Amino acid sequence: MIARSYLRFTLAVPLLAGCGGAPESPAPTPPPPPPAAAEPAPVPLVVFAGTSLTAGYGLSSPELAYPALIQRKIDSLGLRYRVINAGVSGETSAGLLRRIGWVLDQGNVAVLMVETGANDGLRGQDPDSTSANIQAIFDRAKALVPPPRLLLTGMEAMPNLGRDYTTRFRAIYPELARRNDAALVPFLLEGVAGVDSLNQADGIHPTPRGQEIVAETVWRALRGLLSSPSPGS
Repeated sequence: MIARSYLRFTLAVPLLAGCGGAPESPAPTPPPPPPAAAEPAPVPLVVFAGTSLTAGYGLSSPELAYPALIQRKIDSLGLRYRVINAGVSGETSAGLLRRIGWVLDQGNVAVLMVETGANDGLRGQDPDSTSANIQAIFDRAKALVPPPRLLLTGMEAMPNLGRDYTTRFRAIYPELARRNDAALVPFLLEGVAGVDSLNQADGIHPTPRGQEIVAETVWRALRGLLSSPSPGS
């Protein structure tokens, strides 16, 4: 009888030990969450701030204006830039200065091209006033962090305003470019102005073929301001 009781006791001990006598193992630590995907950097912008010559006045589509043609050149080279056409018909340099804050607020402005002054010249405005307005526009741009690269397009005044006026007007553009370390297109309408077949009936605004020539003129100055794509991009 004692032997049976002892046998039952010796069999029960390991069963009790297996039912919780030993401490439980700690729960496994969950793996860390995967790192959040980095947000892509905003696409750098090339902003064309100008007049009706930039806006594409008189064309059947803004896609025929030189800024859109330059976007195609950028895309064909695999460069990561987006063109913004910020041209406004009839605008003077003072008008562009008033809205430059909005122009620069479009995003990550990598290059700012300023095409203004043509309407100042048509009104016979003092070239010193035009120069001061463009300088103020550049000052606003250079205050951005980081500041955009600058491109300035020169314009010509109408010859009926006299030699002194046209000479003073022409001179403001290279001087502003030098002072602000800006690339310069000496004359936006080089090879187009005065050519009937390349201009609309008003004799001022380029036709689609004229816009192609303007795009080539601007591209020669702009290309060096754009970074090449990295290998594999």
